[in-house]
Amino acid sequence: MPKVAVGGTFQYLHDGHEVLVIKAFEIAKGEKVYIGLTSDEMINKNHKIQAYECRKTELIEFLDKLDIPDKNYIISKLNDPYGPTLEGAFDYIVVSPETYPVALKINRLREEKGLPPLKIARVEYVMAEDGIPISSTRIAKGEIDGHGRLKEKEARDKSPG
Repeated sequence: MPKVAVGGTFQYLHDGHEVLVIKAFEIAKGEKVYIGLTSDEMINKNHKIQAYECRKTELIEFLDKLDIPDKNYIISKLNDPYGPTLEGAFDYIVVSPETYPVALKINRLREEKGLPPLKIARVEYVMAEDGIPISSTRIAKGEIDGHGRLKEKEARDKSPG
């Protein structure tokens, strides 16, 4: 059975994150998925970030909503972009277009260590209503919600007249 890794900051857990995580569990076919969650120390964003424990709680709540038993995943803190993928016997890594270059680098580093490359499952961006990808940065700026609905549009729809 495949050993699958997926990682990210998972800030404001949104539809794009959910598609990424769901894909990891589809590939794993009931086996354990290794989820790397970026540590607070590693984050370099120009907007406020939820604390690690808050992001971890939201991720666990999402997995519970999918009825994924906790025995089917491990969430570990990422203090670097690679986590256990440079050492472990992983088969797949699930990435977004944003993290695809990291997966390529992981495979280069694995090759240098004599390890087989990971199969890369690239999940395309989930688009917001305006055709621009849903992102935590856009959510933080108040442009969209976690489902890609435009905030300006919501305000217009709620205003009288």
